[in-house]
Amino acid sequence: MRQRLSSEPDRYRGRRRVPTPPRSRYAAVVTTAFVGAGIVALGASALPDAKDVSPSVLDELKQASVTSQDAAARSENADRASRDSRKEDSAEPEVWLLPLQGYDFNSPYGMRWGKLHTGVDLVAAEGTPYVAIHDGLVTKAGWFGGYGNAVIVQHADGSEAIYGHSSAVSVKEGQQVKAGDQLGLVGQTGHAYGTHLHLEIHVKGQPKDPVPFLQERGVDIKLQVEAIYSEVAAS
Repeated sequence: MRQRLSSEPDRYRGRRRVPTPPRSRYAAVVTTAFVGAGIVALGASALPDAKDVSPSVLDELKQASVTSQDAAARSENADRASRDSRKEDSAEPEVWLLPLQGYDFNSPYGMRWGKLHTGVDLVAAEGTPYVAIHDGLVTKAGWFGGYGNAVIVQHADGSEAIYGHSSAVSVKEGQQVKAGDQLGLVGQTGHAYGTHLHLEIHVKGQPKDPVPFLQERGVDIKLQVEAIYSEVAAS
């Protein structure tokens, strides 16, 4: 080998030689690249295309969706029924009240002087206010023959209450009233002996004894007792 003279120019001076990677590392890089590409290709070929899915699988998916929708609909219907039930349970009970306070129960329903007395008489001082025993529609307010000044209230169940012999009425025909609303003042108009409120109950046009009728609705007109829930609801 010829010895380079110190006078000869160095052709490699100023240049940086890039080291050659070891063959083992180069081989590993190349091998990894090829293996990775193969895995990607294999994975791509293993995934099913949408149009290659079995029709039976699609049918099962559709059936599962329909079943889920049906379950959701049944759940919604159950929730709605539960809400409606709660509303019904929370509805206020029907209120029935005494027509006035501090009276004397006189002349019950039944035969009197050879004729049927179709109501009860509640003796009170003239001018004492009386109220509706139940919600309803005023169908009469004014003079009504032997009843004198009277008020008739028709209830939602079809029954009617007649309040007779008033000295004055406080409502008008066609007016809606609630249980406890003032209807008029006790008097002695019409065919009456002494100041009192004459109360009648009619069901399907026929007079009924107010005592058992109101007892069935939580009001004892003879003992002047109202049901507890009626007092609470009216307050």
